[in-house]
Amino acid sequence: MDAPATASPQAPARPNVVLAMLLVVYIFNFVDRQILSILAGPIQRDLGLSDSQLGLLGGLAFALLYSTLAVPLAWLADRTSRSWVITVSLTLWSGFTALCGLAGGFWHIFLARLGVGIGEAGGVAPSYALIADYFPSHRRAFALSIYSLGIPLGSAAGVLAGGYIAATVDWRAAFLAVGLAGIVIAPLFRLLVRDKPAPAAASAAPEAPRFGAIAKELAAKPSFWLLAFGAATCSMMGYGLAFWLPSLLQRSFGLDLVQTSHFIGAVLLLGGVAGMLLGGWLGDRLGTRDRAYFAYVPALAFVICVPLFAAGIHSSSARVAFVLFLVPQAMAYVWLGPVLSAVQHLVAPAARSTASALFLLINNLIGLGGGIFALGALSDALKPAYGTEALRYSMLYALGLYLVAALLMALAGPRLRKDWVTDTAAA
Repeated sequence: MDAPATASPQAPARPNVVLAMLLVVYIFNFVDRQILSILAGPIQRDLGLSDSQLGLLGGLAFALLYSTLAVPLAWLADRTSRSWVITVSLTLWSGFTALCGLAGGFWHIFLARLGVGIGEAGGVAPSYALIADYFPSHRRAFALSIYSLGIPLGSAAGVLAGGYIAATVDWRAAFLAVGLAGIVIAPLFRLLVRDKPAPAAASAAPEAPRFGAIAKELAAKPSFWLLAFGAATCSMMGYGLAFWLPSLLQRSFGLDLVQTSHFIGAVLLLGGVAGMLLGGWLGDRLGTRDRAYFAYVPALAFVICVPLFAAGIHSSSARVAFVLFLVPQAMAYVWLGPVLSAVQHLVAPAARSTASALFLLINNLIGLGGGIFALGALSDALKPAYGTEALRYSMLYALGLYLVAALLMALAGPRLRKDWVTDTAAA
């Protein structure tokens, strides 16, 4: 179905309804994205895949088109309808997730994961822009952190549901179940979410600047590059841990599939939710005093991550590892609310989807595309030295990425004061 050329003339929904529905869609986004991690063991055994091939499925297969197509789809959303682009995207990625359950070999599931990436490319950046449209500047970081709860909630739901279905039926049924559920949700989302009409005073202005103008404006702002590469660096470790932790728990801690899903689900729900909300609250509270704190808060959180994650990964007890993982898992999510809010303020409102997509292009192509594969390839390289513990040491060596991310965020802080675009739209 074609997207309308202009926003719907109907009255927009209440902000909290829009936020709730965007959160539901984002939960499905991460269920479909992360379910592969809990199913990696059964898929690897059934299809005879190596760690490097699994890393390609979890990272590059998804990130390649997800990252690149996000930019034109976000530009389309800015100029047509953000809610329509999200609706169509949800339907597409859910359908390709279901097709993963029919895979008969590496290339079949690789192509299906490419399809998931194509669909999800149109979901996130337009959602950031809708939230920025519906929520005023002083509430935006917390609203974006609520939306970003889809990451821990969706990841937890993916590992819990995927682990249970795979243990009771098989891994193919898990893909089919979550894919079909997303298709059912798409019409409800479209019914409840509408684009917010532009203010009457701005009705004569173009809906969005040209893509080249937006890219040129961002390219001239050092804060954009520092935030984007800082996020990409931390995402390499974040996505790498999220994908490979189930395999580590089964190989090095001796947990079965259901025990692994319970471990990761609890860590994500307790640590991830707390960190996401904390980041949004700190961003709004401190960022109103000094915009540099939108970057300083994540920088401090990344530094805290390193020793605690290292202790958990290196421990020999699953119970000890669980306790040690809770705080760094929270700290790993603190960055989302503040940084995503800051990116919305680097351009005018009409260009927000496109700016978000350019940010996500860097973040996901490097972080998602490189992180999962890098940890898998490093694990394969370390097997002659460490044997079955190679994955553990691969994770330990990669933790230095958080320190690099902290440095980049710290450098971005002072530059945000200069690059900030004040939101003059009516609340």
